[in-house]
Amino acid sequence: MNVSNSPQRTRMKKGIYLLPNLFTSASLFCGFYSIIASYKEHFVPAAIAVLVSVVFDGLDGRVARLTNTTSKFGAEYDSLADVISFGIAPALLAYSWSLSIYGKWGWIIAFLFVLCGALRLARFNIQIGIVESKVFNGLPIPAAASVIASTVIFFDYVGAEGKFHNVFIMIFVIIISLLMVSSVKYYSFKDMSLLARKPFTIFFWSTILLIIIVVEPEIMFFVIFLGYAISGPVWWVLKVFTKNKTEGKTIS
Repeated sequence: MNVSNSPQRTRMKKGIYLLPNLFTSASLFCGFYSIIASYKEHFVPAAIAVLVSVVFDGLDGRVARLTNTTSKFGAEYDSLADVISFGIAPALLAYSWSLSIYGKWGWIIAFLFVLCGALRLARFNIQIGIVESKVFNGLPIPAAASVIASTVIFFDYVGAEGKFHNVFIMIFVIIISLLMVSSVKYYSFKDMSLLARKPFTIFFWSTILLIIIVVEPEIMFFVIFLGYAISGPVWWVLKVFTKNKTEGKTIS
């Protein structure tokens, strides 16, 4: 029997969906630009490029779902782009900005960020449909990249222009890297519909937050992304504390 003529043979669909993959390409371009900017020691533009890449990365999936143009090609392309834009680009930014002074330890820690990011993406891809969609298992790689980028922008804003060598940045990068491959749960915001009706107070405080972000973006982005990175461990500690407290009451 000729397998190639079998009607049951799975055929690859010709062509790819244009719009969502253009957003992925834009995200990849921003990541590549960030790498070039880091190499030239233009740290703030490199950090901004990473944050813009996060925006495009968020748009590609949403556009694909809204237009019913999701595909396996798009998912694979998105993951490959994420490794570059949110793994390699922020790692090189952190290395050029702060870690290079530590020699081999500096680039090893930068590689640790890339490694943990790639492992985080691989684990995410195989856990789709298994892990509850309301939470992420480990810190998402775009969020980790945003923490690195917003940290660079924040320190430049407060006066630490150019390179910033401090051992706490090295420890900080290690912690962010390990959070990506941890089992700490993070809220995914996937059940939050912006189109649904919300109470007036939520609208009011959302508007106030938006105004503050516009007035002080360098500070607010740093606070928001760092706060999200911290929220996972805090959530875990609260769950353990609540569980122990409940078990203590049951025993007594």
